[in-house]
Amino acid sequence: MKYDFTSIIDRQGKDSIAVDVIPFDNAQVADGFTKIPMWVADMNYATVPTIQDAIIERAKHPAFGYFDPREEYYGKIIEWQNKRNGVEGLTKEAIGYENGVLGCVSSAAQAFSAPGEAVLLHSPTYIGFTHALESIGRKIILSDLVRDEEGVWRMDYEDMDRKLKENHIHFAVFCSPHNPCGRVWSREEIEKAMDVYARNNCVVVSDEIWSDLTLAGHKHIPTQSISADAKNRTIAVYAPSKTFNLAGLIGSYHIIYNPYLRDRVRKQAELSHYNSMNVLSMHALIGAYQPEGYQWVDELRQVLTENVEYAYQYILTHFSGVALAKPEGTYMLYLDCEKFCREHQLSMDELIRAGIRVGVIWQDGRPFHRPYAIRLNLALPHSLVVEAMERLNEYVFHK
Repeated sequence: MKYDFTSIIDRQGKDSIAVDVIPFDNAQVADGFTKIPMWVADMNYATVPTIQDAIIERAKHPAFGYFDPREEYYGKIIEWQNKRNGVEGLTKEAIGYENGVLGCVSSAAQAFSAPGEAVLLHSPTYIGFTHALESIGRKIILSDLVRDEEGVWRMDYEDMDRKLKENHIHFAVFCSPHNPCGRVWSREEIEKAMDVYARNNCVVVSDEIWSDLTLAGHKHIPTQSISADAKNRTIAVYAPSKTFNLAGLIGSYHIIYNPYLRDRVRKQAELSHYNSMNVLSMHALIGAYQPEGYQWVDELRQVLTENVEYAYQYILTHFSGVALAKPEGTYMLYLDCEKFCREHQLSMDELIRAGIRVGVIWQDGRPFHRPYAIRLNLALPHSLVVEAMERLNEYVFHK
């Protein structure tokens, strides 16, 4: 490989909550154990050097005043979407800056629903959606994803349709690829979902921030590419932040083809007067979407695929009582620990603290709307994935 995904980076004291924060009350790492950050969804790899180069080059100029996005910014997005996702005909007019995916979700919800109205999401649910929508007074209705006989998460289209009708819902959030389940939806699945939304006259926000991080054998299908109707009722949101680990720089973008949807989302986003691009964030995107960035992402996907395969097989063979679906995208595992907890009369709080005690800083998965869940981040050097699995096996699940 050209790029380094094996070196262990010391992030302590470098403004990283992944290593500086333990995300669970009264949990501590015992003496003798190093921290292995496996919770918040950022990566423990050095990003592609062209990003640093672009930021450093811009930072050499001593003025950082008001600015407008460069044409190159839009051009790089158009090129990236074409080469990575096969998007044709994308223009600058359809692209708009967002401080983050959740900011766009909030703006869109305020543009197309009223306080107290219900919105539809799938469960398990990314906790950011829950917080963003509840903070603006929307009622969340969940349609459960269901694991089939092969353990694959599936949408329940009849349940979606029924809940949209019963709750008079006309606004929905769709997550593709899905976080935390890791599903990369097929074209047929997205077609069926969009048909349900269309029959119920729903505006759809499609969170596609994970679109670059599909695993081997899987390909992202943009929701807006499904049909003319989907193109015109969907607000799609992307970002280089998840792909290149740039969350600390802030910066996402929407793609909205329908002028009616676009105008209303932009107006809501403007009302705070703070949905504004950072000049270094703009140059970071330009640096990311260079030829080197394409190669870096391809190598990253290979590394993540190997980590997911290793961890998935290890858990199946060593952690009796723990169930999980094999992800097709993202770098997260979503563990179902119900059987283990019941067999060993262990509470979820006790289990989560037991992992953290041996330095495996994993995430409580219950806020994602599954009562016995843990979310586990595998975007770190393979040696640390191996170390984490061995610690969990020896000290937590070996009973």
